[in-house]
Amino acid sequence: MNTRILHLVKSLFLVIISFGLSFSISAQSLSSGTVTGTVLDPDKAVVANATITLENAITGFKQSATTSSDGTFRFDNVPFNNYVYTVSASGFDEVRGQVNVRSSVLVNLSIPLTVGSTTASVTITSGTAEVLENVPNAHTDVDKSLLTRLPLRSPGSGLSDVITLAAPGVVADSNGFFHPLGDHAQTSYSIDNQPVSDQQSKAFSTQLPPNAVQSLEVITGATPAEYGDKTSLVVNAVTKSGLNQKKPTGSFMTSYGSFGTVSQDGSFGYGNAKLGNFTSFTFERSGRFLDAPEFTVRHDRGRAANLFDRIDYSPNPNNTFHLNLFLARNSFQTPNDFDQDANGQDQRQLVQSLNIAPGYVHIFSPTTVLTINPYYRLDNVKYFASPNPFADDTISFSQSRRLNNIGIKSDLSYVKGRHNAKFGVQFSHTFLNEGFQFGITDPNFNDPANPDFLPGLAAFDLTRGGQAFVFHGHTDIKQEAFYGQDNLTLGHATFLLGLRFDNYNGITRGHLLQPRLGVSYLFQHTNTVLRASYTRNFETPYNENLVLSSVTGAGGLANGTLGDTSNLPLQPGRRNQYNVGFQQGISKYVVLDVDYFNKRTTNAYDFNVLFNTSVAFPISWNQSKLDGVSFRANLANYHGLTAFVVAGHTRARFFPPETGGLFFNSDLPTGVFRIDHDQVFQQTTQVQYQLMHWKKLAPYAAFTWRYDSGLVAGAVPDFGTVLGFTGDEQQQIGLFCGNTFATMTNPITTCNSPTFGALRVRIPAEGTENDDTNPPRIAARHVFDFSLGTDNLLRTEHTKMTLRFTVINLTNKSALYNFESTFSGTHFISPRAFQVQTGITF
Repeated sequence: MNTRILHLVKSLFLVIISFGLSFSISAQSLSSGTVTGTVLDPDKAVVANATITLENAITGFKQSATTSSDGTFRFDNVPFNNYVYTVSASGFDEVRGQVNVRSSVLVNLSIPLTVGSTTASVTITSGTAEVLENVPNAHTDVDKSLLTRLPLRSPGSGLSDVITLAAPGVVADSNGFFHPLGDHAQTSYSIDNQPVSDQQSKAFSTQLPPNAVQSLEVITGATPAEYGDKTSLVVNAVTKSGLNQKKPTGSFMTSYGSFGTVSQDGSFGYGNAKLGNFTSFTFERSGRFLDAPEFTVRHDRGRAANLFDRIDYSPNPNNTFHLNLFLARNSFQTPNDFDQDANGQDQRQLVQSLNIAPGYVHIFSPTTVLTINPYYRLDNVKYFASPNPFADDTISFSQSRRLNNIGIKSDLSYVKGRHNAKFGVQFSHTFLNEGFQFGITDPNFNDPANPDFLPGLAAFDLTRGGQAFVFHGHTDIKQEAFYGQDNLTLGHATFLLGLRFDNYNGITRGHLLQPRLGVSYLFQHTNTVLRASYTRNFETPYNENLVLSSVTGAGGLANGTLGDTSNLPLQPGRRNQYNVGFQQGISKYVVLDVDYFNKRTTNAYDFNVLFNTSVAFPISWNQSKLDGVSFRANLANYHGLTAFVVAGHTRARFFPPETGGLFFNSDLPTGVFRIDHDQVFQQTTQVQYQLMHWKKLAPYAAFTWRYDSGLVAGAVPDFGTVLGFTGDEQQQIGLFCGNTFATMTNPITTCNSPTFGALRVRIPAEGTENDDTNPPRIAARHVFDFSLGTDNLLRTEHTKMTLRFTVINLTNKSALYNFESTFSGTHFISPRAFQVQTGITF
């Protein structure tokens, strides 16, 4: 039997066994909470038809329920947070209280009413003091109400766009990449308690669509012990559920925009107390699918489609079964620069993903809950060279790789008195299959007469009689983890006490015992929470192209011989992280959150990107030192006005030597340097105003301002280097000398004018460039987005028609994400784009 088929059959068999085991244990949400309760009158009799509203003024979460004939109510799928509830019923005074949801253990309330004169439901907006979070970890909560309003700049990357815009300390990069707190992409996702630590951007894989997400918790500091692998940023995603949706709810949206961008998405949820189903789909097509190396779009068409389904079955109050199914496909062209377009280059990529994740929750008692989550995930990536290899500029290459991940995670939650504890285990087995080949097609790229000649690449120069480099590799990686944690509450203090052990057995091996410790303290009279934490983290290598990158050695393939015994494969990393921060409530409407982080890592990871393509190879550096500050401010709803500001400052210092990769777009630093995801400052401001009751239209306007001070651009260390660029490279950076600007056909080779520079990069003054203290950078940019819409165009009661008009990059700013980066390539931000969206909700 074919090896790939054998591995697939084995993986699917293990998933079926795990799924069957979860059902046989004995026939509640997995990474969110449940709030239930009973409403009683003064005589302890139950009150039917009372209205209960649960809300958080900062995140925008709001749900309502009505008590049944026995006086009970239930809220499922409640994100972990603090909430205010209000209860009203005819003939009774309204009751208001607080509830803290921090575990999958059910929260049960008994709410007594007093006789009064209230005859209708009244919603009172909660104040900031009631939703301050007395927890040691720094995090940002994003509700579905914000997910639907943020501008999405890139097809197939909606979730990445939301995280970049809404979470502090996250630096934007091209094609849905983002850099969390100084790292390249050290991000883990927990999707309904399923751990996913592989890359989720559209060039590597596919990602969960925003219309399937109920809420996000983005953790940036004091990562709890239950999370491992990649912990610079942890995204805890809770998907929507049909359980207890007694009336069908959903939406269908269609939009059209610039570059021929068309999208359709829909969702549908329905169920009762025992069985519920939620389904969503998304289809997107665009003439600018990836961020291109030119501001003018060339050869950049792409499509993205996905289908998500969540089934919940609760045969009785103590048992709930859950199944997530996800199927997705991205197909797109690799954008060309002008020279590649003239040559007729036609490189393409196909990404296919499958995810099957059953789950089981059993309530042993009001204090103890068991969860079991087996899962299977497959990413299949194919990269196609041009039909004519010599139409490919610089090199012609192709790739076929598969990533199969199978695992199971189980934990036991215990909540009683001062304790909120969780103990768990996690096992995973990852199968990697890689096929790759390339040949040099540009005789000038590695000319033996050039002082920068790389002898390791000479054998693969097709223009000089060489043969294509061909590689086939396979490995499997086994990982085990055990963890325990307790959020211990003592008065106004909360202590995080956690311990995790990871064992990694792949191309390399490693293990580490990791304490996760933190403390927070609430000063009630000033509405202030102070917090501090220390965590030890075990960082595992990226799995994408790991097999090839592990046999190339220092400097990549160009400087060595494939398979040389002196070539060191990528080792697991070890990190010490410290966080100090505070949260401050101001008046009734504003919450500030500030956090300082300091991270020290041995074997720090990054990517080596092949020119401007989407093909990347993991690499590691000897160590990194990262520190910075993140800031967040939220304005709760004030007469229809809401706003938030997130900002961050990062210093990302990396230390050679380097290991892994294929070959690099520029020379590697020999001493300490600022890596290309170092950025001095970035911020997002989002302001929204909605007339909630104006003629039932509920019109709104939203404005988003994104500022980035500029990533490091090591390819432009001085003006002399820039004068040696091609005309295309010079016009990409906006090079000028006096009143003369470089063009494709007229590059600038000398400049005698005292006025010279570049519009899109900041070149250090002559003799001042320093890789650590004064590196060259991409020029700062301000990007503005604006949208105008209504949630009820036809002013109907139930099924409502929506309409929204959005402008991305309102001023048509021409700016770069990066330029000839060793780790990212060259990419422009999106030009001005218009979008019109209409649809129905019900």
